[in-house]
Parts: sequence; C-alpha cells; structure tokens
Amino acid sequence: MAVDYAVIVVYLVGMLAMGWWGMRRAKSKSEFLVAGRRLGPWMYSGTMAAIVLGGASTIGGVGLGYQYGLSGAWMVLTIGLGLLALSVFFSARIARLKVYTVSEMLDLRYGGRAGIISGVVMWAYTLMLAVTSTIAYATIFDVLFDVNRTVSIILGGAIVVAYSTLGGMWSITLTDMVQFVVKTIGVLLLLLPIAVVKAGGFSEMKAQLPTEYFDVLGIGGETIFTYVLIYTFGMLIGQDIWQRVFTARSDRTARWGGTVAGTYCLVYAIAGAVIGTAAKVMYPNLASADAAFATIVKDELPVGVRGLVLAAALAAVMSTSSGALIACATVANNDIWSRLRGAATRGGDPHDEVKGNRAFILIMGIAVILIAIALNDVVEALTVAYNLLVGGLLVPILGGLLWRRGTAAGALAAVCVGGSAVIALMAVYGILANQPIYYGLLASLAVYVIVSLATPPTDAAVLATWRERLAGRGGPEETAEAEAPAPASAPAPAAP
Repeated sequence: MAVDYAVIVVYLVGMLAMGWWGMRRAKSKSEFLVAGRRLGPWMYSGTMAAIVLGGASTIGGVGLGYQYGLSGAWMVLTIGLGLLALSVFFSARIARLKVYTVSEMLDLRYGGRAGIISGVVMWAYTLMLAVTSTIAYATIFDVLFDVNRTVSIILGGAIVVAYSTLGGMWSITLTDMVQFVVKTIGVLLLLLPIAVVKAGGFSEMKAQLPTEYFDVLGIGGETIFTYVLIYTFGMLIGQDIWQRVFTARSDRTARWGGTVAGTYCLVYAIAGAVIGTAAKVMYPNLASADAAFATIVKDELPVGVRGLVLAAALAAVMSTSSGALIACATVANNDIWSRLRGAATRGGDPHDEVKGNRAFILIMGIAVILIAIALNDVVEALTVAYNLLVGGLLVPILGGLLWRRGTAAGALAAVCVGGSAVIALMAVYGILANQPIYYGLLASLAVYVIVSLATPPTDAAVLATWRERLAGRGGPEETAEAEAPAPASAPAPAAP
C-alpha cells in the first residue's frame, strides 16, 4: 500500500499547490468567482465534466450498476442529458448575461426583488450538495487510511476549503482539470477493462446474472422519469452549473464545450454501470451496493493502479464538493448577505470584493464540514435539496428565458408555492417519494402562468435591458470599464 499512499499524497499536495497558484491570479471579483470569463473550450469541457460527475456519479453509479445492472446507468445518463440540453439550448444566452448568480438573472429578467427568496432556495440546495459531497470522503479515506468518519470528513473537507478559499474559481478550474484527467484514466481506462476481465468478460457476466441485469429499462420507467425531473432539470438551473457556464470566454465555448462534456457524461454513465455489473459477478453478496466500488478497487487492482483509481474517486468527490462550495458562498454573499445589508454591487474596491468572497468560502466551508459530521442520511438530504431546487426555481427560470409574458409577481409566486408544496408533500408522502416533485412542479407552473397573466406585463424598459444583455451588451464588466477614468496622458498640443 505504500505506493498507493504515495500516489494519493502527491495528488493532495498538488491540489493545494494549485490553490496557491490560483490565488496569484484571482485579483478581482470576476477572476475569483468566474475565472475572468476566459476559459477556452478544452478547459471549459474538462471542468464542466468534473463538476457534474462527483461521488454520486462514480461510487453511486457503480452501486446502481451492482444493484440493477446496465439500467443503473440512468441516473448519470440523465445528468449528461441535462448538461447537453443546457449547452445546446441555453448556455449561450446564459453566458452573455454576464451575471454571477441565478438570482441576479431573475432580477434582471423580471425587474423585481424576488432575488433574495430565490437566493435562499439556491443557497439551501448548494449547501446540501456540498455537504453530501463532503460526506463521501468518509468512504474513500476509510479505504485508504483506515481512519474514522469524522477524521476523514475533516481531512478531505479541509483540503477542498483550503484551495477553494485561496484562489476561488481559478484554483477550482485548475484542480478540476487534473481531476478530469485522473478520473478518465482511473475509471475509464483502468478500472473498466480490469473489472470486465476479472469478471470473465461479457459472456460470463451474462451467464452468471439474471437477464434483467441487461435490460436497459430494468430500473423501472417511473424511476427513470423521476431522474429526468430531478437531475436533467436540475442541470438546467443549478448555481453550481451556471457558475461554470459564466466562465466560458464565448458563446461558442459554452455551447460546444458543454456538448463535449455532456457526451463524456454519457460514456461515464455506461462505464459505471458496467463496472457495477462486473462487481456483482465477483461479489454477489455485498451488504451494500455502494460498497461495490471500494471493494473491487481494494481487492482486484494491483498496487499503484489501486492508488490511481482511488485518487480518481477522490477527484470525483472533490470536483463536485469544490464547485458546490464556491456556488454556496457566492449565493450567500451576493444574493443574501449583500441584499440584507443593502450593499452596493458596484464601485467597490476589487480587492475588498475578493476578500469578502474568500471569507464567505471559508465560513461556508467550515459550516459544510460541521454539518457533514453531524448528518447521517445523505440520500434524504440530497433529495430535499433537489426537490426544493426543481420545484421552486425551474419554472420561473425557464419561464423567464422562454416566455416574454412572465412577470415578477408570477415568478415570486412560483418560487413560494412550488417550494412550499414540495415541503408539504414531502411531509405527507415521505422525503424519498416521487409525488412531491410531480405535484410541486405542477403547482409552480400553474401559479406562474395564472399570476403572470393576471398582473401587468413586465415593464418595457426592463425587457429592453434584458434583451441587450442577452445580446451580450451592457454587462457589468463593460459598464465598469466604460466608467473607469482614462489613463493620464500628455496634454494635446494647442490648436494652431
């Protein structure tokens, strides 16, 4: 195991080193929160794939393959489909808005002050996403170093908080690129073929397992539909995903880079299901399906390769955790705290803005670690987060992008009614039931349409500003540049 330990330690030290390097680049709010909106297609694709493919997609995806066979790929497939839909249909418009948060987009589109309410909903979602990602460190570090749950969470969480706080989105982008490469090598190029070979090949897998393990729809149509509602639609509106879209340097980068990342997710989904199916052949009686990944890595891989694959799992968790953490801190600072204290969003010292956002990442990071230590039921926490996100925010966000007649009153009503309906229905049917998201979405849509039609249309000036921003004109960075004093120069010669 010494070689495996060395691989992991080198990887973790590298993450911290990139955080330090990113700190030297993050000199403004734009650099710190959205990497200066300068990422090219390859870096954008890698970082986007890294954030959406976290511990749930890797460890959980293999676990679903162990439990259901090839149809266990559907959870990660719906994530990939959501990213493809976002990239093809919406990413260019989102990138041109030049905002920092989803709530800023809602205020810009509707000209209202629903931002703080939507910000609270988005903050709750990103917080729980960061918490559930942080809890996953317990599984990985237990396999690596045989340490208890609390120490594992503190160790993994502290590293992510450190490099995220130091360099913001630049550090996270650089670490995500490394994590993307490590995941590709560890999971797709090493673990996948080794698992299939160890299981005796596809013919032996088919001979050993029931036929339903190879039924594409074996997991059930209702489950697949629920995955689409939660994960595909969740990809369209999550702050953690939008914040990556904001890093693209052009419309083309956002569209095509995201399409490449979405396609990669589809491949990753199938790989995870196949690995899980192979694990079922080798270990038919595991106590927990989610233990399939760690078991096959620990028992079947050679020294060195095992360390790299465990680093890949760690990379998957860290990429989602860091992305959720910066999204949580951005929403907490820009959408909640700044609005509550009435802070101006323009004209401040850029260094002070960086310090403020850095402080919020540190505060949110500590809170995430503490909640992760105290929380036991990860699935229920994540389900609550996604139900609130989709039930409360999907309709007003997509309505604002697609329907001109939508109003601020309609958006606010949709957030409140959809979110409240989801909470009430979870209390009635249970947190893991499907009905809360079904009925919550329908209630949100109905209220949005009815209230929007019953209230005066959005002011023409607000819509004009919205159209200008959708066209890529009049963003805050452009305005700041236009208002900046011109550099001193020699006086012009007097006219003859």
